[in-house]
Amino acid sequence: MAEPGVTDAEKILKAESGGREPDKAWQRWLIVLIAVAWSLFQVYASDTGSLDPQKVGSIHLAFGFALAFLAYPGKSGPLNRIPWTDWLLAIGGIVTSLYIFVDYYNLIAVQGGVPIERDVWMGTALLIILCIAAARIVGYALPTIAGLIILYGAMGPAGIIPMTPPDVLYLHNGYSWNEIIQQLYITAEGIWGTPIQVSATFVFLFVLFGALLDKAGAGQYFVDLAYSALGTYRGGPAKAAVVASLLTGVISGSSTANVVTTGTFTIPLMKRVGYPAVKAGATECAASVNGQLMPPVMGAAAFIMASFLNIPY
Repeated sequence: MAEPGVTDAEKILKAESGGREPDKAWQRWLIVLIAVAWSLFQVYASDTGSLDPQKVGSIHLAFGFALAFLAYPGKSGPLNRIPWTDWLLAIGGIVTSLYIFVDYYNLIAVQGGVPIERDVWMGTALLIILCIAAARIVGYALPTIAGLIILYGAMGPAGIIPMTPPDVLYLHNGYSWNEIIQQLYITAEGIWGTPIQVSATFVFLFVLFGALLDKAGAGQYFVDLAYSALGTYRGGPAKAAVVASLLTGVISGSSTANVVTTGTFTIPLMKRVGYPAVKAGATECAASVNGQLMPPVMGAAAFIMASFLNIPY
């Protein structure tokens, strides 16, 4: 029988990768096929390099929306079926994302990046769906911060909200909703900017590479290697936990997955040799969070920083 800690860890890992398992076989296969199609598209796009970055970003986000609402249940959503609201959100996210891909020439060449009424409606819908997806997967902090920034952009004498911000924040006259949508949805400086471009190129491929290695058994191999090298030394279990997390970070861009992969072995082992439970957990947590910075995956943040600083990877 598995230890309670192991069971809890498996639940955490399952939730991070999408906790929904529909009862209907065709829905399970649909989620798998979407994930496989996304992987194949990203390999193709990176190999050819013929697609405009903004088009790649729109398709990338469309796949992300599909999995965000089909594989990840809401806070109180069912795990064994996909409710109609999630189908609606997934379709809405796909349509508003692919709109950029389908109408790209007209948006850039004909309209010169100036949105018409239809573009504004599409952009507004995408922003709302994007906030819902972010809240569902990473929590409410990120969409709340983004919402406050958009609200600040709308404030000012010439903005949607004719309220003048405090002097310390009053740096502009305010923007109309059309201007906000133009910046965030039409240009390559908003949603389709550096973060999603980095995600659609470097990050996705390295995470895919790491996932394939992990499924091939590399993760368990790294854990066993750390144990065999350091297990007999003083404080060996803790040292093995650090090295195992470091090596697991080579193939995993997720600190949570790192904790779950190595912690199910290292934490009980540290406790058995006398480490207090709190110190055992803290050691594994710190090691796994730092393991996220190991190349080549390094998490998304390292790639984004490199792009902003114009430093070649």
